[in-house]
Amino acid sequence: MEISDLTQLLLGFQGNSESFALLCLRLVWGVVLLFYGRPMLNNPFHWMDMSKPSGIPAIFQGLGALSVFGGGIAIILGFLTPLAALGLVISMAIALYLHLSEGVPLMKERPDAAGKTYEASLVYLAIALLFVLMGAGRFSLDFLLFGH
Repeated sequence: MEISDLTQLLLGFQGNSESFALLCLRLVWGVVLLFYGRPMLNNPFHWMDMSKPSGIPAIFQGLGALSVFGGGIAIILGFLTPLAALGLVISMAIALYLHLSEGVPLMKERPDAAGKTYEASLVYLAIALLFVLMGAGRFSLDFLLFGH
Protein backbone atom coordinates (compact mmCIF):
# COMPACT_ATOMS: atom_id res chain seq x y z
CA MET A 1 0.00 0.00 0.00
CA GLU A 2 1.40 3.36 -1.01
CA ILE A 3 1.16 6.61 0.92
CA SER A 4 -1.47 8.01 -1.47
CA ASP A 5 -3.63 4.89 -0.95
CA LEU A 6 -3.37 5.25 2.82
CA THR A 7 -4.21 8.96 2.63
CA GLN A 8 -7.23 8.23 0.43
CA LEU A 9 -8.38 5.52 2.83
CA LEU A 10 -8.08 7.85 5.84
CA LEU A 11 -9.74 10.77 4.09
CA GLY A 12 -12.57 8.54 2.92
CA PHE A 13 -12.97 7.18 6.43
CA GLN A 14 -13.22 10.62 8.06
CA GLY A 15 -16.66 11.20 6.58
CA ASN A 16 -17.83 7.95 8.14
CA SER A 17 -16.25 8.35 11.56
CA GLU A 18 -19.59 8.97 13.29
CA SER A 19 -21.06 5.89 11.66
CA PHE A 20 -18.02 3.83 12.64
CA ALA A 21 -18.34 5.04 16.24
CA LEU A 22 -22.05 4.13 16.21
CA LEU A 23 -21.18 0.70 14.79
CA CYS A 24 -18.63 0.07 17.55
CA LEU A 25 -21.10 1.13 20.23
CA ARG A 26 -23.88 -0.94 18.63
CA LEU A 27 -21.73 -4.07 18.57
CA VAL A 28 -20.47 -3.77 22.14
CA TRP A 29 -23.77 -2.70 23.70
CA GLY A 30 -25.76 -5.19 21.63
CA VAL A 31 -23.64 -8.10 22.87
CA VAL A 32 -24.01 -6.85 26.45
CA LEU A 33 -27.79 -6.73 25.98
CA LEU A 34 -27.79 -10.29 24.64
CA PHE A 35 -25.89 -11.56 27.68
CA TYR A 36 -28.08 -9.50 30.00
CA GLY A 37 -31.35 -10.52 28.33
CA ARG A 38 -30.65 -14.22 27.70
CA PRO A 39 -31.40 -15.35 31.28
CA MET A 40 -34.67 -13.41 31.16
CA LEU A 41 -35.84 -15.71 28.36
CA ASN A 42 -35.64 -18.74 30.67
CA ASN A 43 -38.71 -17.43 32.50
CA PRO A 44 -39.83 -14.41 30.45
CA PHE A 45 -43.07 -13.70 32.30
CA HIS A 46 -41.63 -14.00 35.81
CA TRP A 47 -37.90 -13.17 35.56
CA MET A 48 -38.31 -10.24 37.97
CA ASP A 49 -39.99 -12.46 40.58
CA MET A 50 -37.09 -14.86 41.09
CA SER A 51 -35.89 -13.45 44.43
CA LYS A 52 -39.13 -11.83 45.62
CA PRO A 53 -42.46 -10.88 44.05
CA SER A 54 -41.99 -7.69 42.07
CA GLY A 55 -45.61 -6.71 41.58
CA ILE A 56 -44.89 -6.13 37.87
CA PRO A 57 -47.55 -7.84 35.70
CA ALA A 58 -46.31 -10.85 33.72
CA ILE A 59 -47.04 -9.25 30.34
CA PHE A 60 -44.76 -6.31 31.16
CA GLN A 61 -42.01 -8.65 32.33
CA GLY A 62 -42.33 -10.48 29.01
CA LEU A 63 -42.15 -7.23 27.07
CA GLY A 64 -39.08 -6.25 29.08
CA ALA A 65 -37.34 -9.53 28.30
CA LEU A 66 -38.22 -9.15 24.61
CA SER A 67 -37.04 -5.54 24.47
CA VAL A 68 -33.69 -6.35 26.06
CA PHE A 69 -32.84 -9.56 24.18
CA GLY A 70 -34.59 -8.71 20.90
CA GLY A 71 -33.37 -5.13 21.16
CA GLY A 72 -29.82 -6.42 21.50
CA ILE A 73 -30.15 -8.34 18.24
CA ALA A 74 -31.71 -5.34 16.46
CA ILE A 75 -29.03 -2.98 17.80
CA ILE A 76 -26.20 -5.28 16.63
CA LEU A 77 -27.70 -5.54 13.14
CA GLY A 78 -28.72 -1.90 13.02
CA PHE A 79 -32.23 -2.99 12.07
CA LEU A 80 -35.18 -0.78 13.05
CA THR A 81 -32.73 0.79 15.46
CA PRO A 82 -34.79 3.79 16.64
CA LEU A 83 -37.77 1.53 17.35
CA ALA A 84 -35.66 -1.07 19.18
CA ALA A 85 -33.91 1.69 21.10
CA LEU A 86 -37.28 3.20 22.09
CA GLY A 87 -38.25 -0.13 23.66
CA LEU A 88 -34.93 -0.08 25.49
CA VAL A 89 -35.51 3.50 26.66
CA ILE A 90 -38.77 2.37 28.23
CA SER A 91 -37.18 -0.73 29.79
CA MET A 92 -34.22 1.21 31.17
CA ALA A 93 -36.43 4.03 32.47
CA ILE A 94 -38.52 1.46 34.36
CA ALA A 95 -35.37 -0.24 35.69
CA LEU A 96 -34.03 3.14 36.78
CA TYR A 97 -37.32 4.01 38.48
CA LEU A 98 -37.41 0.68 40.32
CA HIS A 99 -33.83 1.07 41.52
CA LEU A 100 -34.44 4.64 42.67
CA SER A 101 -37.66 3.67 44.47
CA GLU A 102 -35.69 1.00 46.36
CA GLY A 103 -33.13 3.60 47.43
CA VAL A 104 -30.33 1.89 45.52
CA PRO A 105 -27.18 4.07 45.23
CA LEU A 106 -25.76 5.29 41.93
CA MET A 107 -22.45 3.48 42.49
CA LYS A 108 -20.77 1.34 45.12
CA GLU A 109 -18.39 2.99 47.55
CA ARG A 110 -15.80 0.33 46.69
CA PRO A 111 -15.63 -1.77 43.51
CA ASP A 112 -15.64 -4.99 45.55
CA ALA A 113 -18.62 -3.98 47.71
CA ALA A 114 -21.77 -6.08 47.45
CA GLY A 115 -25.14 -4.69 46.49
CA LYS A 116 -27.16 -3.21 43.66
CA THR A 117 -26.54 0.09 41.91
CA TYR A 118 -28.38 1.97 39.20
CA GLU A 119 -25.38 3.15 37.18
CA ALA A 120 -25.89 0.51 34.45
CA SER A 121 -29.56 1.43 34.03
CA LEU A 122 -28.63 5.09 33.73
CA VAL A 123 -25.85 4.48 31.19
CA TYR A 124 -28.04 2.10 29.15
CA LEU A 125 -30.84 4.67 29.15
CA ALA A 126 -28.44 7.30 27.79
CA ILE A 127 -27.17 4.92 25.09
CA ALA A 128 -30.72 3.99 24.09
CA LEU A 129 -31.65 7.69 23.81
CA LEU A 130 -28.62 8.23 21.60
CA PHE A 131 -29.83 5.54 19.17
CA VAL A 132 -33.41 6.83 19.21
CA LEU A 133 -32.16 10.28 18.22
CA MET A 134 -29.24 9.38 15.92
CA GLY A 135 -30.21 6.05 14.42
CA ALA A 136 -27.73 3.31 13.58
CA GLY A 137 -25.46 5.14 11.15
CA ARG A 138 -24.31 4.21 7.66
CA PHE A 139 -22.95 0.78 8.61
CA SER A 140 -26.32 -0.78 9.35
CA LEU A 141 -29.23 -2.65 7.84
CA ASP A 142 -31.34 0.47 8.38
CA PHE A 143 -29.10 2.40 6.01
CA LEU A 144 -29.02 -0.42 3.46
CA LEU A 145 -32.79 -0.85 3.47
CA PHE A 146 -34.06 2.68 4.07
CA GLY A 147 -31.19 5.01 3.25
CA HIS A 148 -30.93 8.04 5.49
